[in-house]
Amino acid sequence: MYKSCFVLLIVVIFVSCTAQKEVASKEEWVPLFNKKDLSGWDIKIAGFDLNDNAYNTFYVKDSMIVVDYSKYEKFTQQFGHLYYKQPFSYYKVRVEYQFYGKQLTGGPSYAYLNSGVMLHSQSAASVGKEQTFPVSLELQLLACDSVIKNHTGNLCTPGTMVSMKGKLIPDHCIDSNSPYLDKDEWVTAEGDVYGDSVIHHLINSDTVLTYEKSIIAGDFVNSDFNFTNGGFGADSTHWIQSKNSPLSFGYIALQAESYPIRFRKVELLNLEGCMDKKALNYKSYYIKANNSTCKYK
Repeated sequence: MYKSCFVLLIVVIFVSCTAQKEVASKEEWVPLFNKKDLSGWDIKIAGFDLNDNAYNTFYVKDSMIVVDYSKYEKFTQQFGHLYYKQPFSYYKVRVEYQFYGKQLTGGPSYAYLNSGVMLHSQSAASVGKEQTFPVSLELQLLACDSVIKNHTGNLCTPGTMVSMKGKLIPDHCIDSNSPYLDKDEWVTAEGDVYGDSVIHHLINSDTVLTYEKSIIAGDFVNSDFNFTNGGFGADSTHWIQSKNSPLSFGYIALQAESYPIRFRKVELLNLEGCMDKKALNYKSYYIKANNSTCKYK
């Protein structure tokens, strides 16, 4: 009888430990929009005030975030971005996107079938009124047609710089090795972001680009905007003084660059949290500890 009880106790402990490990390892991806409206997001379109959704550029329809240019007459540098309310440092962000319709008249040639997800971005509130792109790392989204062939999942660096294989890269845009994807396809793009150490771009689950040591460049944002000349009301002094500083956290933003695009999924896996194994909310996949968030019985 004693032996049977002992064996049963061992089995119960084993099952309990296994269950705890499964809970701790289960990834908790969180949707960043409610599929009804843009609650929790800020809008900044160049030339307009914060949260002025000029021409109804951004909205939610059919449970998707839509970038729409149907109410514009012509594109005149109204580059826009939709910023999630909370900054992150160690995280994975995943979107499912599709280009649709036609580019707005006046849109630059490089913006044809072009959009992006801005990683480690400055906040919407800190962006100057005329500023076209935030300081950030752009996970560039592109598509192809019968004539134009572009890789997607590239990197562009407004106000930033990165290294690859230990070497600082001066190029503003860096091509990925993704396959060519047609404009009507639904594509899954993911950024796996580990502070200022390493960032991976994934397209349809395949890693297409890796870089490291993201830093603030301190000057260039775009051809008509830089911090040296005052930045049109942005916090110029901060960015100039931060030159060569690590870019280790920031906001996530979706881009509007003159070509219509829609996102049916925007979700995030936070890699920063409680790393105390005794806590109820411990996760084995966390990379950075924030034990102030730990919860106990």
